[in-house]
Amino acid sequence: SSGVTKCSGDQLRHLDVAVDEREPRRGILDLLSKLRPEWKTQHIQMKKFTEGITNQLIGCYVGSLQEPGCVLVRLYGRMTELYVNRDREVEMFQVFNAHGCGPEIYCSFQNGICYEFVRGNVLEDELLRQPSIYRLIAAEMGKIHSIQPKRGQTTEPQLWAKMSHFLTLVKSSITRNPSLILSNHFFDKNQSQLLSLRSTLFLHHILAYSDLLTGFQSTVVGGKFFPLFSVLRFFILLSQNWSNSVTDVDYSLYPSQELQRDWLTAYLESYKRSTGLNVTVTDEEVTKLYVEVCKFSLASNFFWGLWAILQSRFSSIDFDFQRYAIARLSYYFEKKEEYFELTLSQLTN
Repeated sequence: SSGVTKCSGDQLRHLDVAVDEREPRRGILDLLSKLRPEWKTQHIQMKKFTEGITNQLIGCYVGSLQEPGCVLVRLYGRMTELYVNRDREVEMFQVFNAHGCGPEIYCSFQNGICYEFVRGNVLEDELLRQPSIYRLIAAEMGKIHSIQPKRGQTTEPQLWAKMSHFLTLVKSSITRNPSLILSNHFFDKNQSQLLSLRSTLFLHHILAYSDLLTGFQSTVVGGKFFPLFSVLRFFILLSQNWSNSVTDVDYSLYPSQELQRDWLTAYLESYKRSTGLNVTVTDEEVTKLYVEVCKFSLASNFFWGLWAILQSRFSSIDFDFQRYAIARLSYYFEKKEEYFELTLSQLTN
């Protein structure tokens, strides 16, 4: 028994506990006394996972981390509520779990959530590049992106509103701390960059998918958020220099067009299968999606560059956020003209 009593409906149990991110053990033990009352305090072990750069993640268990019953405690990063909608994040956990795509969430508390630990192996670069592995990831993502919203949920894209909000917070942060300025030409034209991205990518999105997949936007988590962002996050994972640290983004490691097309084929097959469409995927469909991925990589780099600037201002996590921001924004400017001009005909002729 987990010791958890859920509220009626979809409401998640909330525990009025705050966990000190600098000395979390006491607060976590308070949480576990309610979630796992059968656990004896002296037997509880904790393992801090260091991969996260927005939140802290701590595994709590008795005996072995691999045994059933382990609890993951996610401590929200300092001030991240300014730019992360935590209610939508919890809703995402619940929707994914209901569709067999994610862990069970046990409860929320003042500055975090507790959820199920899913046993497995960490997928680093060598494994991520194996076709048998990345195709499975692509298929799972296609299944996730096929999930339809609950009746009455908003379906407006959240991307542009989030990026505008990020820009506002970045400007405020620079005013308070001028050392955060990374690129004068970027900040002089930041609003125009956003408007250019929005108009170009929105128009391309409508034209590219009018004859491909109806309603091809992720509709989970209380509103549409372009699913290509999730795809691009996977491709960026392949560009991390794991031999040093996740701080280093090495774009020479970015997946080739051949790997991307293979990944996108598996993704489209899964998406179509999950939505009841003909599973056959044509070369033209893959090429259209590849072009869109290239174009949306600009928005992705712009988005995560802004995110990293904010993290450098607020986060207490030991990570070189400014270096990361420079890498993402530099790649945006390097590829902007090439990707904006990329067309389907250039790749099929």
